Amino acid sequence: MSFKRISLPVNRIFTVLAVLVLAACGTPPQRQITRAPVTSVSPAPSVQPSAGESFQRAAFADLPGWGQDDLRQAWPAFMASCSVLSKRADWSAPCAAARNLDGNDGAALRIFFESGFTPYRVLNSDGSDTGLATGYYEPLLQGARKRGGRYQTALYRVPPDMLIVDLSSQYPELKAMRLRGRQVGNKVLPYYSRAELNQSSVLSGKELVWVDDVIDAFFLQVQGSGRVHLNDTNETVRLVYADQNGYPYKSIGRYLVDKGELRLDQASAQGIKGWLATNPGRQTELLNANPSYVFFREEKLADPSVGPKGALGVPLTTQRSVAIDPQAIPLGAPLFLSTTRPNSDAPLQQLVMAQDTGGAIKGAIRADYFWGFGDEAGEQAGRMKQRLQMWLLLPKAASLPAPAR
Repeated sequence: MSFKRISLPVNRIFTVLAVLVLAACGTPPQRQITRAPVTSVSPAPSVQPSAGESFQRAAFADLPGWGQDDLRQAWPAFMASCSVLSKRADWSAPCAAARNLDGNDGAALRIFFESGFTPYRVLNSDGSDTGLATGYYEPLLQGARKRGGRYQTALYRVPPDMLIVDLSSQYPELKAMRLRGRQVGNKVLPYYSRAELNQSSVLSGKELVWVDDVIDAFFLQVQGSGRVHLNDTNETVRLVYADQNGYPYKSIGRYLVDKGELRLDQASAQGIKGWLATNPGRQTELLNANPSYVFFREEKLADPSVGPKGALGVPLTTQRSVAIDPQAIPLGAPLFLSTTRPNSDAPLQQLVMAQDTGGAIKGAIRADYFWGFGDEAGEQAGRMKQRLQMWLLLPKAASLPAPAR
């Protein structure tokens, strides 16, 4: 990558923190409207909990719809998680056993989970057991390598003047913080906000591709990765999250609700696009309400059937991968979700894998459900805002993660 990483002596750390904390340093890769993007994050370590409020031991019979779920559909996602988790002592045995199973034998897969895993009901800090499920997807945009005609909106690579301030050597507890800044003389200032980037030429020359719709470009940053069909070269490439400017994600849907422009139940991706269609003069105002800005890198699309990589570092599986808050749920672990389909009371009760993270995904009972690629997936993802109950499945030898702070 082209950005710089700096390690600061102790006598400069607090000055840097004072200027950068206001820019929401601590923002992880984001799934913004619902998450963003993808980056490599190590699975959460297994440690003994200091309190027992976050997870309540359960039985598989307690999981609504468990017996009806086709576990064969979840198996590829589970094996993808095992490619990372098998390196851990508490996961090596179950992942080794999984490699000897026939992924098409649903009965054998059910026995594998029921005999080797313990389900735990996930609880909020107040002891309640209900949270929120939203959705995300991989969009397809129309673009070109070179600017021209209808292709006037750029998607950018990481700018070389953006600094990553690394405090972890002196303060290990700050390892997860994402400090982004820029050097001006002998000072480190917050990096540019979305509005500042759009009003300047800072990113000139850093264009990856040009696309035909500024709103689609914004929502690509929301989703964190997507495909672009390049009409001048007749190829399709994948753009994936590379970094962001250090500012926290602010929901433009929430902005419209707070302004009285939309009701909460209208603040979906579709509702926002509809509002913009009737209020084109306020487009800049609305988009700049989210100061966060995402930068991308390009990947070849070797196999269109394979999803983008999530934070675990493995490709996401359509309708079997979710983004979670890694401070509450161990990355890579199996989860059983009990929710409903978008704008519906129809049950959606499935085994999924926690393989991604997102800036808007905060809290224990919080999942962003990956719907896959394309317009239909986008329709489902944009409408999904459902009540959720969730169970964590852990190998019998594994320790529970510590409750989120």
